[in-house]
This record gives sequence, C-alpha cells and structure tokens, in this order.
Amino acid sequence: MLAKDLIARYEAYCPPELSMDGDVVGLQIGTLDKPIQKVMVALDVRETTVAEAIDKQVDLIITKHAPIFKGIKDLVSSPQRDILLNLVKHDVAVYVSHTNIDIIPDGLNDWFCATLGITDTEPLSLTDDQLGIGRIGVIPEQSLKDFAAKVKESFDLDSVRLVRYDGANPTISKVAICGGSGQSFYPEALAKGADVYVTGDIYYHTAQEMLTEGLYALDPGHHIEVLFISEITKRLNQWKGEEGWKVDILESQSSTNPFSHV
Repeated sequence: MLAKDLIARYEAYCPPELSMDGDVVGLQIGTLDKPIQKVMVALDVRETTVAEAIDKQVDLIITKHAPIFKGIKDLVSSPQRDILLNLVKHDVAVYVSHTNIDIIPDGLNDWFCATLGITDTEPLSLTDDQLGIGRIGVIPEQSLKDFAAKVKESFDLDSVRLVRYDGANPTISKVAICGGSGQSFYPEALAKGADVYVTGDIYYHTAQEMLTEGLYALDPGHHIEVLFISEITKRLNQWKGEEGWKVDILESQSSTNPFSHV
C-alpha cells in the first residue's frame, strides 16, 4: 500500500488542521507517495529511534514529537543533524501528530482520563474549533497523596512531583489534566474549579503561583505521553483489519525519556 493511503485514514481521525497555531504537524521528512511495508509508532524521533527504524527496515514513522521543531540552518553532519540525515539516507518518512492528537475527542487527553478514572469530562481550554486542549472532570473523593500514588502507578513512574506546601494532603475530587507542558493553562483549571492540575514540566515559580491562587498540582513528567504509542498502534491495527492493509504496524521499543530519579 501507499503511505498516503494510510495517512489519509489517520487524518480522517486526527485532522492536522485541528492543531494549535504555530504547531508542527503532518509530513516532515520524506514522501508519502511511496509503497510501505512497515510503519512504526513513536513518541520521539531520537538517535535510538532512528537506529531502531533502520534495523527493522521501517518505511514510515508516525510520531507525537517533531524531530524538526526549531529552524535549522544547515545539514552538516553532527550528532543532532545525523538524526535527520540518517532518516533521509534510509528513506524513512516521518509524519508528526502533535497538538491535534491532544485536542481531538478520543485523543491523548481522553486516554489519560480513562487511565486515571476521571469522568464527566469537558475541555480544559477551548480552541477555535470549539474542541479543546486538556480535560477537566471528577474522581471519587480521595486525598491528594492517594491520587498522586495512583498517577505514579498508572503511568509506571519512579516518582511524581507534588506541588504543595508543608506536606498538605487535602481531599480532592475535581481534576484537570493536560499532557506535555501544560502549565500555561493553569488559570483555566482554576477558573473551572479544579482541586488539582496534572501536567508536565511545571516551573518553580509557576508552581508557587499555583499554590498562591489555591491550586495543587502533580507533575508526572512529559514522558507519560508515551501512551500515544500503544493507543495509536491499536487504532492502526483496527483500520488495517477493516481496510485489508498489507502492512506491519510496530511499536517503537526505544526509550527516549531523558530523565530518571535516584
């Protein structure tokens, strides 16, 4: 089959035009006008991902995070540039699905809610299409510490950062969540009555501002978005069965999480 036929089905589910302004989505490397036999789903495209794709003779990578996000001035060989050069050299196309997979119904933030038992959800911050980034909903009443333990267990983490003063452990029932780096949406979480906000990459001073405004937070890290891999693989295999595609769908096995805790 052709790569463009698979991507057409993917875009019917996750339209690129739903991405946020200035985002990088869609085909970024290579061509979709080529036959494919192996597709790999990844969270990031790093040197380990590229080596895996080459070793497994992958034709197309569908990734959450774009390998080219900032402007580049040249393609002179270097550790960072070789990620791109090796993809081109081995004819591996790269297709990016970033904030559009966060926004769509039955997308990444809905999968997070299902994983954590957050129900009665609505968008956290509305986008122009009247969909939205992030979600807010309810959980059975429980302590902040117990919910943090559930987040840690659900995403198989070695730790979770709690944003709280003096070991506070309030009872919570309304949760806002946004995958990736969603700290800029905390005012919306406050306005919608969240007790706690779950998002990654929270800055020190932003955490202090949240507490001053009366909002607790949990930072499980950016890498919980790895859920993208298994969920997108599941959908691709479903469409493969429905459409009779002759293509292998692979989950990337490369670890791209740069953080661990000791």
